[in-house]
Amino acid sequence: MRSFASPAARVLRSVGSRWQTGWRSARALAMITRSRIFITTALVCHLLLAPGIVTSQTLPPAAATVSAPETAPATAPATAPASQMEEEVTIRAVQQEKDGFIYHLRGEVEIDYRNYILHADQVTYNADTGDSELEGHVALDGGPYDEHVEASHGTYNIRTEIGTFYSVIGTVGLQLRRSRYLLPTSNPFAFTGKIVEKHGPDHYLVRQGSVTTCELPRPKWQFNAKRISVDVDSTAKIYNSDFRLMGIPVFYFPFVTHPVQKQKRQSGLLIPSFGNSSTKGKIAGESVYWVFNRSMDATVGAEYYSKRGWFQRGEFRARPSDSSYLYFNYVGMVDRGIGNSRQDQGGEDARFLAAHTFGNFRGVANVDYLSSFVFRIAFTDVYSQAVDSEVRSQIFLSNTTNGFHFNALAERYQNFEVCNPAPGAGAGCTTLTQLIRVLHTPSFFISGEERQLGNTPLYWSFESAAEGVQRREIAFRTAPLVGRFDLAPSLAMPVQWRGWSFRPELTLRDTFYTQQFNTGLAAATERAADDTLNRKSLEASFELRPPALSRVFDRPWLGRKWKHVIEPRMRYDYVTGVNNFADILRFDATDVLTNTNEVEYSLVNRIYAKHVDPNVKDCDLQGMRTLTIGGVPQVGAVPWELPPGPDAQPCASGPREVLSWEIGQKYFFDPTFGNVVVAEQRNVFTTTADFTGIAFLDEARRFAPIISRLRIETSPRTNTEWDLDYDFKAGRINSSMALVNYHYGPFTIGGGDAFLRVIDTTPASEFHQFRLLFGYGQLNKRGLSAASSFGFDASNGSLQYATAQTSYNWDCCGLSLEYRRFALGSVRNENQYRFSFTLSNVGAFGNLRRQERLY
Repeated sequence: MRSFASPAARVLRSVGSRWQTGWRSARALAMITRSRIFITTALVCHLLLAPGIVTSQTLPPAAATVSAPETAPATAPATAPASQMEEEVTIRAVQQEKDGFIYHLRGEVEIDYRNYILHADQVTYNADTGDSELEGHVALDGGPYDEHVEASHGTYNIRTEIGTFYSVIGTVGLQLRRSRYLLPTSNPFAFTGKIVEKHGPDHYLVRQGSVTTCELPRPKWQFNAKRISVDVDSTAKIYNSDFRLMGIPVFYFPFVTHPVQKQKRQSGLLIPSFGNSSTKGKIAGESVYWVFNRSMDATVGAEYYSKRGWFQRGEFRARPSDSSYLYFNYVGMVDRGIGNSRQDQGGEDARFLAAHTFGNFRGVANVDYLSSFVFRIAFTDVYSQAVDSEVRSQIFLSNTTNGFHFNALAERYQNFEVCNPAPGAGAGCTTLTQLIRVLHTPSFFISGEERQLGNTPLYWSFESAAEGVQRREIAFRTAPLVGRFDLAPSLAMPVQWRGWSFRPELTLRDTFYTQQFNTGLAAATERAADDTLNRKSLEASFELRPPALSRVFDRPWLGRKWKHVIEPRMRYDYVTGVNNFADILRFDATDVLTNTNEVEYSLVNRIYAKHVDPNVKDCDLQGMRTLTIGGVPQVGAVPWELPPGPDAQPCASGPREVLSWEIGQKYFFDPTFGNVVVAEQRNVFTTTADFTGIAFLDEARRFAPIISRLRIETSPRTNTEWDLDYDFKAGRINSSMALVNYHYGPFTIGGGDAFLRVIDTTPASEFHQFRLLFGYGQLNKRGLSAASSFGFDASNGSLQYATAQTSYNWDCCGLSLEYRRFALGSVRNENQYRFSFTLSNVGAFGNLRRQERLY
């Protein structure tokens, strides 16, 4: 049966059906949307796919606490409760959970506080107390001493800076910048430990660990100890340690200290020294280092030579101010003797240096004392010092005010001569060492620079001196104090005209002595005569310099422009009035003035070079700058400092004098110099000594030898010199000294030839020596460095000395080996074997000292 509903009922059923259909569609659509949102959120927020860093800060003042746990969203920073101490702490992590003051941090955790940064994989941090528990890849960086500590896990309080770390590797004084280490402190070091306790801002206690200055994890050397106390602002104290080299235990030390603070010095025992010598035997020594304060220290030590006895040494250094210093060095030997005769070669050698400014006066002291020249020959390990027979001491005070110079001087000069008497030689040589001593004390000098005399073209100046002098030698001596007074006013009139230079000058000199030399009295009493002597002289000179001839070459050569300059010179000198030359006592250059009538002429050639490119500079670094032949030894601002390194040398720019060559000669109108020349004897006068330092007068003569002075320096890396004195009258070379030094990168090559003819011996004796040196590398170069130097006596056909040194440097230590050979007559015939093992920022072990190295 078919039923029919009313229209209203049909409408309701239609609406209901449609509503149910729409509801089902809406419900399905809502479920799809939620699924998409959930999936999208999971993809965006998944930790492994896109880690997000959450940054929080504890900010003052204190905030309200939160009781329920919260998870900070990854898209916005959270503010942690502030600490009771008002200081900012910045927290970064991939994920943070905060429960009141407690932070649970996971993933790349970083906590910044003060000037430290704390890293870990997981950290539980209490913002109220500052305590933190650290897990995984723990690292603490920063601080005023650039501390870096890595550990597996630990606990740490960022406020008190107290904590405990486990399985630690740490460094102090190293900064990593762009994959390279910088050294903000002069004493960086590294340490390891199973447990490291940090007891405060500046103190660590390392248990079952090690200390080294080498790169970890495989150090070349280290001190292993159960307990190490590290004060990052002072020293590291190592207790009951064993020193290991390449992992092998070598020595046991009950106590060792390592400086940590920049330029920090610590009193204590230095590393012992050992060595071997063919004449001294086995060598063992020890020294004590004592720090008085930051500007004063001392070193005292001794060495025992198994074949000779005890050798003592001491050194004192002080730097009261930037413009003053004190330095004292002493060495001495208590010798048991050498050879079958047990000849005693012991003695003492001391040196005192000081400088200070007293108001407007500058005071300098350079005092040397030597008890025996034989001692210096036998026990000095530097050849040039061992053969130096002269000992000079000076103490002076100087002031310059308005062009006037005021000086006070005390001076002592000693000259030792080794004498080997032959049988039947007589009384002329009865001792092994003869001595000549000249003393100046006290001495006062006043001089004035040239000043114009009114409105005239004349210029006046003066020199004056009041001195007490003394001379002692074998078979002759003066009074303990001989007065010498000297006054020399001068008047000059320099004239310049069209490039010509004229300078006439007139000097009156008056010198007064309270004693004089008397030949008969000296032969009888070996003393000077107590008679006064007054020497008066008139000195006139005329100097002429024509215009210099020069040419600039337009065509560049070797990247440089060149200029040649020729400078002719001429000088006429006339001295008269010295009629008592034979009666004048000899103390220094003041007393060898004689009559003369002479002319000196010379020609100087100079060659200059300038880079065509103005940006090119001569900045070549030299490997072994101190390894040279000839020249003046380089020192620092104070005696114990090293000279500036290659990096500190300024780059040379602009024109350079590449070559200088001077040729000169003198002609004597008076060949006898006022009848004072003694035939067949060396005669040294003021005029000859000023011309050349080599004596040539043994008879009357009109022409002096021709002198040649050649200097070549094409760059800071090269140096060539040749000084030649040639006597045309005798047809021979009086002296020749040539040297060459060349530095190219790490390579150094040098050679020298010295020839001297002595005219006051019968027959005339000659000295001829060759010297060669080779070098590669430098003192602080990584890897291998080596150098060798030797001198050969061509006159005797023997080797005088030889030195060979080699070294190998790692990142934190270095080993140096050296062989030395001395053959100095009958006094010394010795082979030395020396070594030095250097630990970076700790010290050196061995007997090869820094000041005695080749490089």
